Amino acid sequence: FSSQQQCIQQGKRKLCLSPKQLNMVSSGLKAAALFLAYTTSINAWQVSNINSRFTGVSKHSLDNISHAVQSSRRTSPMQMVATDPEISVGGGRGGMFTATNAENRRVVPEDARGRPVMKVVYVVLESQYQSSMTAAVKRINAGSDNMAVECVGYLLEELRNDDAFEQFQKDVADANVFIGSLIFIQELAEKVTGVVEPLRDQLDAVLVFPSMPEVMRLNKVGQFTMKNLGQSKSVVSDFMKKKKQEDGSSFEEGMLKLLRTLPKVLKFLPSDKAADARTFMMSFQYWLGGSPENLESLMLMVGQDYVEPVKQAMVGKEKVEMEEPVVLPDKAIWHPVAPDIVFENNSKYFEWYDKEFAPEAGIDPKTAPTVGVILQKSHINTKDDTHYVSLISELESRGARVVCIYSGGLDFSGPVEEYFYDASGKQIVDTVINLTGFALVGGPASQDHKKAASVLKKLNVPYMCAVPLVFQSFEEWQASELGLHPVQVALQVSLPEIDGAIEPIIYAGREGATGRSVPLADRVNLLADRALKWSNLRTKKNADKKMAITIFSFPPDKGNVGTAAYLDVFDSILAVMKQMKKEGYDIGDAPMTKEEIMESILNDPEAKISSPELNVAYRMSTDEYYELTPYAEDLEENWGPAPGNLNSDGQNLVVYGKQFGNVFIGVQPSFGYEGDPMRLLFAKSASPHHGFAAYYTYLEKVFGADAVLHFGTHGSLEFMPGKQVGMSGTCYPDRLINSLPSAYLYAANNPSEATIAKRRSYSATVSYLTPPAENAGLYKGLKELKELISSFQGLRENEGRGPAIVNSIVSTAWTCNLDKDIPELPDLETYDAKDDTLENRDAIVGKVYAQIMQIESRLLPCGLHTVGVPPTAEEAIATLVNIAQLDRPEDKIEGLPRVIAASVGRDINDIYRGNNEGVLTDVELNDKVTEASRAAVRALVAQSTDSNGRVKEVKNMFDEMGDFFGGMMGQKKPWTQAIVKAGFPDVSEERLAPLIGYLEFCLKQVVANNELGGIMELLNGEFLMPAPGGDPIRNPDVLPTGRNMHALDPSAIPTSAAVEISEGVVDKLLEKLAADNDGAVPESIAFTLWGTDNIKTYGESLAQVLALVGVRPVADSLGRVNKVELIPLEELGRPRIDVVVSCSGVFRDLFINQMNLLDRGIKMAAEADEPLEMNFVRKHAMQQAEELGVSLRDASCRVFSNSAGSYSANVGLAIENGGWEDESQLQEQFLTRKGFAFNADKPGMMEQQADLFKSALKTVDVTFQNLDSSEISITDVSHYYDSDPTKVVQGLRDDKKKPMSLMADTTTANAQVRSLSETVRLDARTKLLNPKFYEGMLSTGYEGVREIQKRLRNTMGWSATAGEVDNFVFEDANSVFIEDPEMQQRLLDTNPNAFRDMVTTFLEANGRGYWETSEDNIERLQELYAEVEDRIEGV
Repeated sequence: FSSQQQCIQQGKRKLCLSPKQLNMVSSGLKAAALFLAYTTSINAWQVSNINSRFTGVSKHSLDNISHAVQSSRRTSPMQMVATDPEISVGGGRGGMFTATNAENRRVVPEDARGRPVMKVVYVVLESQYQSSMTAAVKRINAGSDNMAVECVGYLLEELRNDDAFEQFQKDVADANVFIGSLIFIQELAEKVTGVVEPLRDQLDAVLVFPSMPEVMRLNKVGQFTMKNLGQSKSVVSDFMKKKKQEDGSSFEEGMLKLLRTLPKVLKFLPSDKAADARTFMMSFQYWLGGSPENLESLMLMVGQDYVEPVKQAMVGKEKVEMEEPVVLPDKAIWHPVAPDIVFENNSKYFEWYDKEFAPEAGIDPKTAPTVGVILQKSHINTKDDTHYVSLISELESRGARVVCIYSGGLDFSGPVEEYFYDASGKQIVDTVINLTGFALVGGPASQDHKKAASVLKKLNVPYMCAVPLVFQSFEEWQASELGLHPVQVALQVSLPEIDGAIEPIIYAGREGATGRSVPLADRVNLLADRALKWSNLRTKKNADKKMAITIFSFPPDKGNVGTAAYLDVFDSILAVMKQMKKEGYDIGDAPMTKEEIMESILNDPEAKISSPELNVAYRMSTDEYYELTPYAEDLEENWGPAPGNLNSDGQNLVVYGKQFGNVFIGVQPSFGYEGDPMRLLFAKSASPHHGFAAYYTYLEKVFGADAVLHFGTHGSLEFMPGKQVGMSGTCYPDRLINSLPSAYLYAANNPSEATIAKRRSYSATVSYLTPPAENAGLYKGLKELKELISSFQGLRENEGRGPAIVNSIVSTAWTCNLDKDIPELPDLETYDAKDDTLENRDAIVGKVYAQIMQIESRLLPCGLHTVGVPPTAEEAIATLVNIAQLDRPEDKIEGLPRVIAASVGRDINDIYRGNNEGVLTDVELNDKVTEASRAAVRALVAQSTDSNGRVKEVKNMFDEMGDFFGGMMGQKKPWTQAIVKAGFPDVSEERLAPLIGYLEFCLKQVVANNELGGIMELLNGEFLMPAPGGDPIRNPDVLPTGRNMHALDPSAIPTSAAVEISEGVVDKLLEKLAADNDGAVPESIAFTLWGTDNIKTYGESLAQVLALVGVRPVADSLGRVNKVELIPLEELGRPRIDVVVSCSGVFRDLFINQMNLLDRGIKMAAEADEPLEMNFVRKHAMQQAEELGVSLRDASCRVFSNSAGSYSANVGLAIENGGWEDESQLQEQFLTRKGFAFNADKPGMMEQQADLFKSALKTVDVTFQNLDSSEISITDVSHYYDSDPTKVVQGLRDDKKKPMSLMADTTTANAQVRSLSETVRLDARTKLLNPKFYEGMLSTGYEGVREIQKRLRNTMGWSATAGEVDNFVFEDANSVFIEDPEMQQRLLDTNPNAFRDMVTTFLEANGRGYWETSEDNIERLQELYAEVEDRIEGV
């Protein structure tokens, strides 16, 4: 005893209480009883004093368990603490950072007393069975006269470790019984099968409960096998098949239903035939029961009936009569202190809860929010429920009612529908937290996301899915920069997101010695706080809610306030404010025009600012800041003491923005290190600065926001340092957002970064449309070329006029700088077409024609999108044309060009090939097919367009009587008529029908409008339906927008379709390279992998890397890809190409399992004993192993990224902000920040391997990236050049030769591989220099000028990193935007700050040697810069 605490110890258990707590506990028998009930649930782990670093149940929890004692429960200092044993992470490969400590699960009888010893080996997904199995074995060893048991258990993930796997093999080799459960990870299922299958005959029994089919087939109980279950004409198999047909039950659901009817089924079978089946089913019941008593019965039953030594020892003895399985109902309501273990209906539960429990706990049932909690039954069965009890008590200590439900199977939708509604059908919960971490329907096996989403939408409350650590101990998670284990990310973060779940907060850890679950106090607190904040949005009146709208300014500059990809931010804010007003929110005297809202935040409309300051909403003193921001001192390491010089007036921290009634519109500060060359070089990103922290402190604790709406793609919050997934309390996104609910408006085409926002900043995302796409069209000289070609087509054989037109075509092509794209373009000085053959003239015209049609047909987004404004009918056409272009074999839909081409006996792929080679007849035919496609889609849309140019109810192709009679009269449909009119009279209407039906569905999706509705659903605390993000042309399911965007199941990529497409691209790539290099293929290619691109294409670029190396991804029986195999050289037919893969930080976060796959595949190639001239991976790895003094395996690491929690090479930041000295600084940034290797042998970390990174890059011959979407091209964003290593490789190569730079363009059905310089030219011609693009942007005003300047700045970025921008691009841009006085004035008046940045970019491009131009141009720019500066300063 001490004066501070009083401790009681009994055996290994120790409990310490403060004097205050002792008073509480002694305040009544009820409190003591509740306290005892609680402590018995944690009897398997040690409670020690509060200073240990492993925090368990938090300070609120004991107070709440002693509910009867006090009404205020927010101050008790008690903490329960679990101590972990020493962790031994074994050596060997693929440990996936799981502590291997199976010896903690080994029980050997101390004294067998002459009894036969039965050895049991078990493998389970999670550790909750450990303590029950251990207790059951000890009971048998102490009390059974017939047998003793030796038992050892393995967690599935431990089998990745070589040492653990070797021990597992030894254990199974001398085991009697093997038990497995929930083995759903393919490569580990194969390991288990590989060990158990050869020993199956010698094992006395094999019991496998729901797992992969190949593991289930190992089952053996006497004559009973799974083979019999699936095939024999038994009552059991008939029952299972019937259930499957009736309701689509999964295997496990079928088994559970069977268990309920088992006694009736088995009663009618001869006992000898039924005995083995009965034993298996009883075993499953005992296993599901989970308690030590049930598991004791399971082992006794199997031992005396099937284990030979035990059977022999029992000859002449009476068999032990087993207790019936003690099992809880399959679904019920549970509460840790309820008098009944469970309740099977909610009326009885609430009668007890509201009348008996709530009054003593200080909960008012009439006003309390109600939280529904979903639990895993196995934790209740095994009494491994401390983590559940902790959260329940935290919620109740905050005055909430709690209703906890479980399901015996993996489908929780039934209990949700049964227990979360009252008798009248009204929902009784305000928020739902799923504590299992699994998808709502199907758990880790096969999911039914549609069913889950519809059940949750009907309930219509926020749905949070929190995650218990399964494969890591607390310490491992705490120490890991990556955070949550990759397998758990796939199973327990990605899959629930597809159901519509939000906020994957880690709330419990694993205690190493016993395997029991332990609550993590600060995480449980956070989860409780956030759940109740979400329920508050449901219950609070709109008029009383305080809302914070956060906008971004990036790069930080007054001309950039309101930055968001493709979004007209201030117009969209206006739309949201109007909707809020309509729904009863208090928006005070908020202005009702876009310009006035801008003025109030910027101090002056259209950014014509005479002051450098934005509108100051609040000045926070440093005292207030330090008092309200608990982590403020941690920021001093990077930024010194507050206030610092960012978002500061020298004395206070400054929050920019403006309040209107209960709505605050604020400007999120920037990273803070954009213009600092030294900070940009740091390998790991710096913490947020004090101004950034003060902004979020203000929102939560000063303004008192009920929720924050982050407005557009994207800010900096989600990219702050911290773990990748599974934030801890020291991760900055977690600290900043704290308990504030966050809705985040994100572009529908960017699911990868949206997913980062969901996981790292706990944001519920709402997707918005990108602007409608249009064909780039032709202008100026390009338009003239098209007219000349049209003339030539009519006069090509006219020897008088034909050659003259060809001369004009050649001359105009040179004027348009097409000579860079057409090497065959004749010399202007010496060529005369009249001296040339007709065939050659055709070839020249064909090449020019192909080039300009490539420009004309390229899609570009026009203008900016305003939230809640769907596209017009005209705007929908270009999108639909591109949707119609693609074949969709999985839906049995042929693309429109394919059907049209077939009507003239041609294959569209042959036409594309001829077109790309400049064959004039094929270029003409391709153009004609394109025009026919556009006409057909226009005709389709026209029949559903109203007089205002909007799409009304989409008219179905089959629903009009007129069409019926028209068909009888032989009249063709409007779209068919359009194709016939375009020159294809034989097109098949029947072949068109499936596509037309699909396009009608897509048209509905394109023009649907739910963005404002989606935002308001979140702010009103409702469930927002999930939807995939990505490219709406490839995947129209992305539409309609206004839904909660998710990525995809990472284990599903690359799909077989992606593999097929990628092989085609790799063939084109290698063909192009061989053609340019005298038939030689490159030895090494540097590759960039992006998160969004791989989501949109289902892993095409990932599959390209594997294809180059000669490795094939292999899917398991559930369609998940977690295995690779080497393609034999004979089949490959070429050398294995070495790769150096640079993964974006977002790809690393979303696809760590795929990085593991890549690394394993590359190592497989490096270790293949093959001739070096046929295996460049092995050749280079052997050289690097010798050079660096490491093993071949370590030298073959080729998968690199940022350190965990850091993003980008900061090259884009440096170029956007001008914060760079010279190119060597950019190259050093790239090498420092991207040089962290992923190693499948040590996967818990990203390891800095700068020397290996450099050594691999210096062998590179080609740099390569993919463009897969027309919406985001290489000058739209800085990401592409930020990760481009072209000049880096040149600097590292011994010969200083610049590698070839190539881009694959799969934005259309006609996939192509181009040089980087070709791609830059194409992009400049279709966007920056295209009147359709820049006039569309200027029509949106202030934001549009910024968008034009951004393209110019990004074009210069390519000069800096790759040197692949032609001089004419800058020269022509200068002509368009600077030389034209009228254009100059428009830009200056609309957004002077952005125009100043444009002038600066031109001067910088010249100063850095990227643009050669006349002295007159430079003088004009310098004068203009001084003029704009004066204008901005108000001089």
